[in-house]
Amino acid sequence: MSKRGGRALTLMMSATLLASISSGQRTAREIESHSTGTPEWSNPASYKKDVFTFVRIRYTRGRRGWGSAGRWMTDTPDSDLNLSFRLQQMTSMKVDPDGRILELTDPDLFNYPFIYIVEPGGLRFEDEEVPILRRYLLSGGFLMVDDFWGEAEWENWYGQIKRVFPEREPEELPIEHPIFHCVFDIKEKPQVPNVTLGMQSQSNGGITWERPDAKVPHYKAILDDKGRIMVMCCHNTDLGDGWEREGEYESYFREFSEKKAFPLGINIIFYAMTH
Repeated sequence: MSKRGGRALTLMMSATLLASISSGQRTAREIESHSTGTPEWSNPASYKKDVFTFVRIRYTRGRRGWGSAGRWMTDTPDSDLNLSFRLQQMTSMKVDPDGRILELTDPDLFNYPFIYIVEPGGLRFEDEEVPILRRYLLSGGFLMVDDFWGEAEWENWYGQIKRVFPEREPEELPIEHPIFHCVFDIKEKPQVPNVTLGMQSQSNGGITWERPDAKVPHYKAILDDKGRIMVMCCHNTDLGDGWEREGEYESYFREFSEKKAFPLGINIIFYAMTH
């Protein structure tokens, strides 16, 4: 594995799109935008093997009745490519303009230091995936999970990550932690709603949570033996929708994408690549 620096419209997607993604697409760029289009950019040929790549994990199994098929692709490709573009725009990092989609069992996994799982509130890891993910994280990999709400979804994710690290507990990160300040100075833990709820928040009393037991955003982490984050859990928030929907409504972009989703997403990746 390369070292890290010093170390949704998903359920509304057409059956055709779901089938095409499931049948072999390997990059976000191969998937048609279902928002307002995605930015395009290129890097000098000399950087071809020296770029950051946003890697989304494809999973296939979920708890009964949760409808897991397709949940792994929530907000893609727009979220992945918009964030990748902003990361290159706002930092000195060179960023892969295509992104990647991988399964945990893919041999290429260990070539990428950052992976992203969306809607983990109902996933089930396959037995063979558990030791692979553990080895990946203990080898220096970084996992970000995002967009799951309420206690039931937290308990499901907690049970799955405890299969990977039975000896470690997720810890709530204080706002003073470097991950909130390494690029952008974030002064409070943000809650990013989906675009529909965000657009309604101006008229519904400012509600930005998807259910009554999800009012408070939580940012919890599993640390390695040196205190560095291996797993970043973004609970009761939907950063991915903030990345995906940036071009749809200016008010949503100004309030949630620009102020919250992009700054924290960039901070998380910058931290992952420098610690």
